[in-house]
Amino acid sequence: MKNLLKVIFVLFVMGTLFACQSKKEGLAKGKTEKSGKITLAFNQDPVGNLNPHEYLPSQFITQDMVYDGLVSYGENGEIKPMLAESWKISKDGKTYTFNLRKNVKFSDGSKFDAKNVVKNFDTIFSKENKPNHSWFAFTNHLKSYRAVDDYTFEIVLDTPYTATLYDLAMIRPIRFLGDAGFPENGNTSKGIKKPVGTGAWVLKEHKNNEYAVFVRNEYYWGKKPAASEVVIKDIPDSETLALQFESGDIDLIYGNGLISLDRFQAYRQDKKYTTATSDPMSTRMILLNTTSPILKDLKVRQALSYAVDKQSIAKNIFGGVEKPADAIFAPNVPNTNVELKKYNFDIAKAEKMLDEAGWKKGTDGIREKDGKKMVLLFPYISSKVTDKNVGEYIQGEWKKIGVQVNLKAMEEKAYWENAITRNYDLMSDFSWGAPWDPHAYLTSMADDSTKGTNPAYAAQLGLPMKAELDKTIKALLVEPNEAKLKEMYKYVLTTLNDQAVYIPITYQAVLSVYRTGELEGVKFMPEENRIPVWTTVKVK
Repeated sequence: MKNLLKVIFVLFVMGTLFACQSKKEGLAKGKTEKSGKITLAFNQDPVGNLNPHEYLPSQFITQDMVYDGLVSYGENGEIKPMLAESWKISKDGKTYTFNLRKNVKFSDGSKFDAKNVVKNFDTIFSKENKPNHSWFAFTNHLKSYRAVDDYTFEIVLDTPYTATLYDLAMIRPIRFLGDAGFPENGNTSKGIKKPVGTGAWVLKEHKNNEYAVFVRNEYYWGKKPAASEVVIKDIPDSETLALQFESGDIDLIYGNGLISLDRFQAYRQDKKYTTATSDPMSTRMILLNTTSPILKDLKVRQALSYAVDKQSIAKNIFGGVEKPADAIFAPNVPNTNVELKKYNFDIAKAEKMLDEAGWKKGTDGIREKDGKKMVLLFPYISSKVTDKNVGEYIQGEWKKIGVQVNLKAMEEKAYWENAITRNYDLMSDFSWGAPWDPHAYLTSMADDSTKGTNPAYAAQLGLPMKAELDKTIKALLVEPNEAKLKEMYKYVLTTLNDQAVYIPITYQAVLSVYRTGELEGVKFMPEENRIPVWTTVKVK
């Protein structure tokens, strides 16, 4: 018996050694093991309340993980099937009929069908909720909707609206919550019971302002994600984020403004890391408040536009990662290829124009007019390090021409609330990228439904042609004639440029960084507000 036990023990040890050796040999030959967990970081709480029909405090990146729409925005601007596997558009362009996927389930195992689509539309476009969504034109052109049968859903518009599918492809607000997630009164404007979606991911655990853990939705109708678990940490401080990444606590840095460009440049020069930069996703700008006592003067706004060295900002702040911008939309945005006057960096011209506008330098070097100092308030989002960097650059450079800029760091929610009340002179702003640019971004400028409580609309209220501008924006969204459409876009973009409402700074790109050889499947998504958690997996 003892001899038998010895033989068994020897065989066990030999088997274990053989298995370990085989594993080492497999790794040596390039074979890898894949880990089910990947860890990322975000510069604020990544979840909020995870209401698919709401904006802040919910976050795009996680709303997109949990909830699906009828269609999605794909590569090269293509609209792709999502919960609708196909659709038809009537000859008059007013009726959209969607054929829904069968056998789709929510994360609680309940059935997705046309009745659920109607239930979501009922709350999204309810009396309480609808005003929140007036910034995108689909809201205002939606005439009726109905479930034709269990798996057919129909939308009728009051007029042909060319951007309908693009609006339906947005991450929010037209995404679908399972019946179990609705509150008792059926209205999500005051919150939801729980985040129940048809998306690839399910929220497993969330500690407010610390982290969120997502696991795969085992009922997901599409291809299962490569990883089985995603952890997203809330790390507002860019240096802390970078240190946690370098220590191995974070696997992937992905996004815009999460780390300083100096850090990114250092990673790019270090073979330990794999870095990449996307094509332009959106435009980084400074928005000028045309109702400000100082900036209501067109000549002052134009002078300040000439006083920004975009080449220097792109090189010294963004390390060449972001390219200088001359317009509010990148060249790859549809319908925006318009010849515009350029505000090339010219300090002498800027100073001359400020002198002509009556703002003369005082004994302290700060310009004055009618006893008032030229002091401009420039708030920025405290968690966005690049916004702070741009603000500090503007502050330093404009002081040389006699303009005092006071910076104010603000939490993001408070920042946008402050923008609505127009309690600023300058503020950082961004175009929205795909699928919102240009149509939805322009629509927000013309949204007067809430009497000036949209930041873009409110900032333009000092323009003498504001009414004509808004009228043209609304008209171009439903203009079927291509030639007329181009003329309308030309008028809108030329007016905004000539009126110096925005100072375009750079075209924003998304950055990715990970330790070389540790991740597979990292790729840039078609939209800036999506993260590649469907394809990314950790390799050991």
